[in-house]
Amino acid sequence: MNEKAVSLMEPPEWYGKWLEELKARIHAARQRATLAVNRELILLYWQIGRDILARQAEQGWGAKVIDRLSHDLRTAFPEMKGFSPRNLKYMRAFAAAWEDAVIVQELLAQLPWYHLVTLLDKLNSPEERLWYARKAIEHGWSRNVMVMQIETRLLEREGKAVTNFEQQLPKPQSDLARESLKDPYRFDFLGLTNEAQEREVESALVEHITQFLLELGAGFAYVGRQVLIDVGGDEFYLDLLFYHLKLRCYVVIEIKAGKFKPEHLGQLGFYLTAVDEQMKSDQDNPTIGLLLCKSKNKVVAEYALRDNNRPMGIAEYQLVASLPEELKTSLPSIEQIEKELAGHES
Repeated sequence: MNEKAVSLMEPPEWYGKWLEELKARIHAARQRATLAVNRELILLYWQIGRDILARQAEQGWGAKVIDRLSHDLRTAFPEMKGFSPRNLKYMRAFAAAWEDAVIVQELLAQLPWYHLVTLLDKLNSPEERLWYARKAIEHGWSRNVMVMQIETRLLEREGKAVTNFEQQLPKPQSDLARESLKDPYRFDFLGLTNEAQEREVESALVEHITQFLLELGAGFAYVGRQVLIDVGGDEFYLDLLFYHLKLRCYVVIEIKAGKFKPEHLGQLGFYLTAVDEQMKSDQDNPTIGLLLCKSKNKVVAEYALRDNNRPMGIAEYQLVASLPEELKTSLPSIEQIEKELAGHES
């Protein structure tokens, strides 16, 4: 029997399921192998950086020795990239930034090297670097996504919405729900001016749903826009409806183009009741509401939420970029880093 005949044979019934299992095993093994190689590389870079720091401190040698070390290592290992003078200096900075071997082994070794280079270039605070490193691992961020989250100051915005979750939701769901909301939300990718009205913002968000979901954060799944709810024969339309996979609940988002007013919560609370009655299953948790407005008085928002018995949050949204100019100009882009590294390693 030749190979062509074998390839055309009708496989037995069990073959398809078995093949999928084998493919899944092979894929998992390849992933483990890649992670293992990356882990060893990161630990090697950290050890080299630590050695450079120690010898410079003890013997007082400087950049010229790094240049010589780069030349000798590239001569000894011509098949390996990463021994350019610039990258050796990054190894030194890496070891200086994280002296704790446990953190390097258990956390940072899960990230690719140029994620770590980006953290070193973009951030000065050890606490901020660790926070973004953990988030990158948790959510599987690419370098570009991580850069975007750093430049839009996710750390400063996450969990900052005014909510009543602590009073209206049990723990730990209340903590997770609070951490799932930001303030403010940045929609500068929409290309709209600050004068855009509610429907314009709503339409643009749906048109840019991938970027919108990225800004909302992990766990949000899009259900629909202007979702019809029939209550006693009257029709109502929800601006945006999502389902949160971690919270296991629906999330109603209402958009207001002006300043927050307490009466906005009455409408949102009505929508939450309707969704709970008509869409929520027994396995779902209570529906959460998020009111997005152009501006708010925090004290007024806190007062308005205090006696509201529905879980809600209030946050602002921004339609134009507000990153300070000095931050924009002082930080190199990932493209600049890559270009510089490629030039030194060629």
